Amino acid sequence: MTDIEGAARWLAEAVETGNPLAALPEGLAPASLAEAEEIAAAVLESLRITPCGLRVLRGLDVAGPMVEGRLVPSGSPIAAGMLRHGVASAAVVGVLAEALGEGPPVLARVHPAIDLSSTRFTEAPTERLALTADLARLGLVVAGRGRAMPEAPVRVAIGPAGHRRRGEVFDFAALFAEAAEVARGWGGLPAGALLVVAGLGDAVPASGALRVSISGLGAAEAVIA
Repeated sequence: MTDIEGAARWLAEAVETGNPLAALPEGLAPASLAEAEEIAAAVLESLRITPCGLRVLRGLDVAGPMVEGRLVPSGSPIAAGMLRHGVASAAVVGVLAEALGEGPPVLARVHPAIDLSSTRFTEAPTERLALTADLARLGLVVAGRGRAMPEAPVRVAIGPAGHRRRGEVFDFAALFAEAAEVARGWGGLPAGALLVVAGLGDAVPASGALRVSISGLGAAEAVIA
């Protein structure tokens, strides 16, 4: 049987010190998605961090707790050393106006964002269970100004700042409905919690000056050096 608390201690130490880990050995590596989710939750409990929501990383089909300290404002300078095996993708952050119920989530506002994923491991894991235990590669989420939820599908693009990209079209209502279903599996979310949907479209290396633009919503920028 997997030692959930033991695995959590390993990962928590990596979060605290910034030192990378080797792959979790037998006995600490999760054997199921439920165990992986338990490890992720236990990491935050060990660090006495209360999650402020849920983050869904669509490109890798993983989800994990969102942490307030990992949310930073657009324009923030970010040290590249903070992001081991860093990958950037377009994201959107929804703030729940009401506790998550059975229907579509009711959002007070949504923010354009850049998701800067990272890992606690020396070698970036690719297997879903390890990814989930690794806080779903939670690094930083760089958020722009919040606005009302767009009613129509929007075009989302990410790339170097100063260069225009065509991007891809997404239906945010459908994205948040899918993310809400994932959040219900994690036990739901209260009013004021964050529901983050990352991995929108292509991912790019987390380096240099990056910009995410979302039609009808705005933009978020980050400089990673």
